[in-house]
Amino acid sequence: MSSQLFRTKSIDRLIAHSQEPQHRLKKTLGPWSLVALGIGAVIGSGIFILTGTAAAGETFQYKSILHAPVLDLLQHGGQALALHGRPGAGPAIALSFLLTAIACGFAALCYAELASMIPIAGSAYTYSYATLGEIFAWIIGWDLILEYAVSNVAVAVGFSGYFNSILQGFGIVLPQKLSAPVWEAGQFTGAWFNLTAFLVVAVLSTLLVLGIRVSAEANNVMVLIKIAAIVIFCLAGARFIAVENWKPFAPNGFQGVLTGSAIVFFTYIGFDSVSTAAEECRNPQRDVPFGIIVSLIVCTLLYVSVAVVLTGMQHWTKLSNQAPVANALRELGANLWVQRAIVAGALMGMVSSILVFQLGQARIWFAMSRDRLFPGIFSRVHARFKTPHVSTWIAGLVVGLPAGIWGIGDSADLANIGTLFAFVLVSAGVMVLRRTQPDRPRAFRVPLGHILPLFSIACCLVLMLGLPLVTWLRFFVWLAIGLVIYFTYSRRRSELTVEPPAPR
Repeated sequence: MSSQLFRTKSIDRLIAHSQEPQHRLKKTLGPWSLVALGIGAVIGSGIFILTGTAAAGETFQYKSILHAPVLDLLQHGGQALALHGRPGAGPAIALSFLLTAIACGFAALCYAELASMIPIAGSAYTYSYATLGEIFAWIIGWDLILEYAVSNVAVAVGFSGYFNSILQGFGIVLPQKLSAPVWEAGQFTGAWFNLTAFLVVAVLSTLLVLGIRVSAEANNVMVLIKIAAIVIFCLAGARFIAVENWKPFAPNGFQGVLTGSAIVFFTYIGFDSVSTAAEECRNPQRDVPFGIIVSLIVCTLLYVSVAVVLTGMQHWTKLSNQAPVANALRELGANLWVQRAIVAGALMGMVSSILVFQLGQARIWFAMSRDRLFPGIFSRVHARFKTPHVSTWIAGLVVGLPAGIWGIGDSADLANIGTLFAFVLVSAGVMVLRRTQPDRPRAFRVPLGHILPLFSIACCLVLMLGLPLVTWLRFFVWLAIGLVIYFTYSRRRSELTVEPPAPR
């Protein structure tokens, strides 16, 4: 049993399985399509919402040690500073974005090296299977399912609220019972089902089934729209900047900057989804590293620009609301067409983010099924469209149904800790392969040997410690459920099982 848990699957075997006709995906993506996928995933609702939340901080209704960041608890014990909330970064939110970008940058370089060696669907799951062993692969695959699912539930619910408010501006009011979460803030709302949130996931799942080329082209258009909206905001908002709003620059010191980084990390989730599309890329060894790195650089520049302009337009204490970017423009009397462009950009940001995350989630189900850790039905490929249609529909239901029932809640924090954990394992995988297969060709190499992967691990662990204790507890519960499934089902059916399969 122990030998199976830590047994790896060879890279050559992984590549050979991807070439089997019944599991082969269509290769159509080029480098700039991958960049657009990365931007599509990273630039979502977070840039229009979480920027203000992280700058202003959060206040919780009830005093509880569960709300305190773990790092705060380690430093102050039961007298943790954030029992009632999390301190805001203030104008230093720009530094929070840079700190998060550095942590993500180290991880992105590690992803790029592994993606150039293992151009297979599955991202961190596949990399862990090839480097650390089956049990780590299962843990990270199960973790990625959580990451993509809760991220898209949050974005789909956010889209519903934004879309409903736009309809109201045109005099169209959807029934509250069919346009609001059933359960939110610990209580029933009286709604029956959030149909808007469910439908946006269903429509995008249909688009993904029709083919990766169609999905990528739609994403390209949405990415251009939301980048244009961000540029318009920065140009229009610059004329409203008041330098005194930037003083004091870091009102809560490094604690506020670190907490802000932990909050805005949710906005960076997605660049790793580029690697999930490696199997559908024409030249993955070259283009996947390019797509990962370029998309992260572009997104960092956009995030820092928005943070600087937004905190200059309004004092950081006024930014804690559901639409800080749009509200700041409206309160300062910006042109109506500028406001509408920002709304359009926010909607496109949410839609393209859902699209790319649903693509990534379906590829995780597909890869785990191909390795027999999930039932074989999830690795079926559509005869005409050459897409993992069953996994795509299942992933759609896994996101669409909860989005129709629950509110956003703590989805951002739960997605953050899952992603950071994935980054830690990917960084460790780079160091393992450097030792076990030093001569294997690498189209891209992380510079400075083991130093940058170690920096990546250290940065991710620090950001994880900036998350609330309750998020850690929920994460461990999710992993415990996954381990039960692994030991009762997946281990016995795995290709690497040490026991012969039971006769059928």
